[in-house]
Amino acid sequence: MRVVLGLEYDGSQFCGWQSQPAFCGAQDALEKALALMAGHEIRVIAAGRTDTGVHALSQIVHFDTLTERPIDAWVRGVNANLPKSLRVLWAKLVDGEFHARFDAKRRSYQYLLLNHATAPAVMSGKVGWFHLPLNEMLMQEAANYLLGEHDFSAFRASDCQAKSPIRHLYQSMVSRIGDYLLFDFCGNAFLHHQVRNMVGALIYIGKGKHPPAYIKELLQARDRTKSPPTFMPDGLYLTGVEYDVAWNLPNTQRHLNLLP
Repeated sequence: MRVVLGLEYDGSQFCGWQSQPAFCGAQDALEKALALMAGHEIRVIAAGRTDTGVHALSQIVHFDTLTERPIDAWVRGVNANLPKSLRVLWAKLVDGEFHARFDAKRRSYQYLLLNHATAPAVMSGKVGWFHLPLNEMLMQEAANYLLGEHDFSAFRASDCQAKSPIRHLYQSMVSRIGDYLLFDFCGNAFLHHQVRNMVGALIYIGKGKHPPAYIKELLQARDRTKSPPTFMPDGLYLTGVEYDVAWNLPNTQRHLNLLP
């Protein structure tokens, strides 16, 4: 029996999604709670990994079990054994051919940035922060260069294990409400640190260090060493994973919204 779960977690409380020898990953906490419910060891497969400090509003995972439970037990029962920083939002039985990672068609990330002279207190760990004024119109002009299929080597971490740097971005937007900037990215897949590296480059443009066409130059150079540093993980959220409607999954998109 294959079960799919929708998850939400606070990445600041884990050393990333992936299981670690120190059992500090969000995956470790989830598998421990699932094992208590199933009565046997459980291994989960996720739509994608998130780094230390990166949050998820809609992470999708699947696992196999021979243990039959009411479907809501995989939500309420599992949540009862999870830390407060991790929650199962929904559960669904699926055909055994479903794969959380390989069947994902698109993935969405958002980055929430506080653009204010003073660092956040209440929102510390939940938003990124940059102290100098940023021009969001120039940043949006630059973000448009990221749309489409490109070699994203300039925005790829040195330890990225992806076989190809080619990715396709369907959405690349920057919006502002008051002191907050919200970055929206949607692509078929993302390289390690790609979103944080793109945000870092856009911030350089927003503060006036480079013109919008700088993004085009970085893409053409395909050289990570020529790009700005990787930006902090605090404001990054995995917000959606898209699957074929034939799987009939519950809502797999949960985006942040900045209200005027």
